[in-house]
This record gives sequence, C-alpha cells and structure tokens, in this order.
Amino acid sequence: MKIFYALVLSFFMSTCIIGQNVHPADTGKHVPKQDTINPNKGHIKTQLKEIKEKKIKEHSDSIRPDSIGNQPKKSSKIDTVVQNKYGDLLKDDSAYNKKYPLWIPFVEGIGDNAALSLIDSKIFKYGWAQVGITSWKRNLSAGPPWGAGWDWDQTRFGNDFLGHPVFGNFYYNDARANGYNFWASAPFALIGSYEWKIFGENITPERNSLIATTVDGILLGEILYRLSSTILDDRTTGSNRTFREILATIVDPMRGFNRLLQGKTSRRTNKEIYQKEPVNITFYGGIHKINDHTNAILSGPTSEILNIQFDYGNPFEVRARQPFDFFKLRVETDLGVGRKIIDNVTGYGVLFSRNAQCGKLALLEGGFLYYDYWDKPIFELSTIALGAGVFSKSPIGKNSFLYTNLHLGLVPFAGNSTEPISDTSQYRDFNFGYGWEAKVESSIILGNIATVGINYYYFMLRSINDVGIDEPAGAASLGDNFVGILEPKITFRIYKNLSIGTEYYLYSQTHTNDGYSISTYHTEQEIFLEFYFEDPQRRGHFNL
Repeated sequence: MKIFYALVLSFFMSTCIIGQNVHPADTGKHVPKQDTINPNKGHIKTQLKEIKEKKIKEHSDSIRPDSIGNQPKKSSKIDTVVQNKYGDLLKDDSAYNKKYPLWIPFVEGIGDNAALSLIDSKIFKYGWAQVGITSWKRNLSAGPPWGAGWDWDQTRFGNDFLGHPVFGNFYYNDARANGYNFWASAPFALIGSYEWKIFGENITPERNSLIATTVDGILLGEILYRLSSTILDDRTTGSNRTFREILATIVDPMRGFNRLLQGKTSRRTNKEIYQKEPVNITFYGGIHKINDHTNAILSGPTSEILNIQFDYGNPFEVRARQPFDFFKLRVETDLGVGRKIIDNVTGYGVLFSRNAQCGKLALLEGGFLYYDYWDKPIFELSTIALGAGVFSKSPIGKNSFLYTNLHLGLVPFAGNSTEPISDTSQYRDFNFGYGWEAKVESSIILGNIATVGINYYYFMLRSINDVGIDEPAGAASLGDNFVGILEPKITFRIYKNLSIGTEYYLYSQTHTNDGYSISTYHTEQEIFLEFYFEDPQRRGHFNL
C-alpha cells in the first residue's frame, strides 16, 4: 500500500515537470502596502471603504490581470514575505494574535466534553450518558483503539460521519483560536475525542468515532476558522462590528467564545491583522427530484434544496502555501424528504503544493485532505482520504476558460450502504471500510453567457468485518463496493450574478462478495436559481 501511494503521488507531482517553466515564489522584499486607518482623517467606515477600493484597483486579477489572467498586476507596494498578491496577510499578525498557554485549549476541551455530558445525561437523559467512576475505570482499561477492548458502534450514519466531525471542529478550534497553527491545533481534535470516548459514555469506546471526529474535525475546523477570519475585521466599529462578531461566532463558535474571553470582541486596531484570501461564494436554491425505481426523468417526489459553496484562495497565484490556504467546501440541504436534511457535504484543503506554468496552461500540484459525506434517501457514503491533486486553467477564448482538476487518494476509513436504507432508522444500516478514490471536476466558462461542468467521483471500498455484534463472523471482509457518481451541470446567466441552471445525478454501485455481484443505479435532477458572488479581486469559477 505504501509503494502504491508513493507511485501515485509521484505521478501527479510530475505532471508538468518535463518541458515546463516553473515560476518561483517572489520572495523579494518591497515597501509594505499601508492599510492603516487614522482617526484624525475622517470617519473609520469611509477610510475602510477607500482602502478597499484602492486594493481592488491595485491588486486585482478581475480588473487588471497580467497577460495570461492568472496573476493580479504586480506592485512594488506588496511585501511578498508577509502578503499575498492581493495585499492580504499570509498569516495572522502574531502581535495581535498571540499564542496562549497550552493548558488553556486543553482545559477548554475538557469543558466542551463536560458541557455535552451534562446536556446528554441531565436534559436528554440518555442511558449511555450516565457515567461515573465505574464506567471510567472500565473504559480506561480498554487499551489502544486498535485493540480488542474497543468496538465499532451501531449508531446511524449522520451521527457517525457528520455529528462527530462537527464536534471535532470544536476541539480543534479550542487551540486554533488560542494562537496555535494548523499542525499544532490538530492533536487537540484527537485528545478531545479520546477524552469523550473514555469519560463521556458508559459503553465500550468506539474506534470509528475517534477516527471521524479527529480527521474530519480537523478539516472542518480549519475551514471554519478561515471563513471566520474572512468575516472579522477589528478595524470596524458600531453595528458593522457587532454583525461581524455575531456572524463569525455562528461560523466558528469556539473562536467567538475565546474572542470574548480574550477581549477581542471590543478591541480596535488601525490595520488588518488576520490572514485572508479571496473567497468566491456560490449559493443556489430550487427543486429536487429523486426518481423512482424506473429512473425515468422527473418520476419521483419533489423537494426543495439549498446549496452553498465556498472557493477559498486562488490556486493559480504563484506563491508558497500553508495548509488550507486554498480549499473548497460545498454543503447541500434537501428539505421536505424525511429527516435527511443535510444531503451532501464535500470538501478538500491543500496541505502542500507548488505552481507551474506550461505556456498559457496554469497548474497547481499538491497533496490534499478530502472529506465526502453523502446522506441521500437512496444511499449513504462517506470517506476520509489523503491524496494528490492537479488543478489546471486554460484560456479557450478572450473571456472563456477551461478548468479541470484531477484527484487520486487513499481512503483509510469510510462508511457505505450496500442494501436499501431506512430514513427512520436510528441504527447502523451501512458497513465500515477502506479503499481508494478518484475524482475529476471540469467546467467551461463561456464568458458571461453560461457555465458547463461535469464532475465524476469513483470510490473502491472494501467492507471490513468485526464491525458489530450483528455482523457475520469468519470472513476477512464483507465484500467490495465500486461506487460511481456522475454530475453534469449547466447554468445560464440571467442578470449580473444571477443564473438559472440544472444538474443531473447518476449514482451507480456494484457490490461483490463470495463470487456474486449485484449492481444498482439511481438518478436525480435539480433545477435552481444560482447566485454567484465573485470576490472583486479574484476572477474565475475555479472549482465549480
């Protein structure tokens, strides 16, 4: 497996090494661009508006791009040691975001678990939440998570692969909000999750909860921290400042809690102090048809959908990157069809990368952390993956571009349904497993007229045995699952950032075990209105 992964990674990282011109990051020191405000020069709100307009004018690839449209116009006012090409900080200003003592995030993690335990045991009165010295001693003696003392739980899909990651993001941001970087904050997701498994429940600790809470919690935690930084601005005052603080707290509750304790909610600075990257936001709402067993178009029930997608950072800006300086997060809800409201959450974040240029073809090659969560009425699928990705941008006209990205990753842990699922079940109706995944996402931007895209995701997952008391014994696995998800999509511009569009889903799965196989497929359609909010400094639907 290690050899396989090394070969795959080498293949992706070498895509354009031969015959390419690599542009190294500009590390020369220049005169830093000043964005400070002066109370003696008029109203703060007016000064901030002028600063924003100046940044857009001087450092924008939407208004003044270079000859191939990948870089904003270079400026001698940018210090590329501390700022990106858009004039934003490459990391939080340490003078205003100091690292607090290590015991603070550790204690906050204990507080998270204590609060949740009180809610579960005293308000909801769950039997498994009635803990004490006896349960603590028993769980402490369970040994390491991979040993026989730990189990695989029997709870429903959404609890395992969405609820746990959401809470894992709290543990992660206990540290992130106290001045720790990505790598230093990551262990706190594991520590908090382990504490809960030992002290928060009176049942045998479950290893799957530990895995999902930790890894997916890190991914969601860093994404939410970055999005909250985009919202915050300690230069603002009045109702503007109040709205920003409230919204940032909704996005990242533990950061909002710590800002209150640290006195940052009322702190005023005269310059920007948070790392920010350009963010494009896509929001759409419409109707969703899940076809019946005939798979005839528009043959099933109708429900309402709401979808939001964040594309953070410019993958084609030539620069050095830290983890999650570039990421994508998409969340889709399906209203009106049973309890499965969160229909789909997918995302990835860069861990390390390099840029390259082959003529007019711009490339980003790197390693990524992936999260997939599909909780649909017809199937359940979730994966944790680590792998390699290649992003490309190619002009095909004056205002038209082809964007393509390819991904190949190892899946150390997954959950996947192989039988018809129940919308009302509170217990596990899926198998745990491992395997690999491959993804292709491509879109053609036809100026201001239309966008045509197609995504294809392929998963090969081997179900593992010994996943619970209701599973058969004696076999090395419960079979292999080959899953494909095809998503063609087209949108037409109606007016400015408003478009009308449609998307088609084709889900197929082949399950093999003990010499037999069975294949199934399902189809869905969506019709929607789409609002695309492009950052004034960033041009392009990079990842639709």
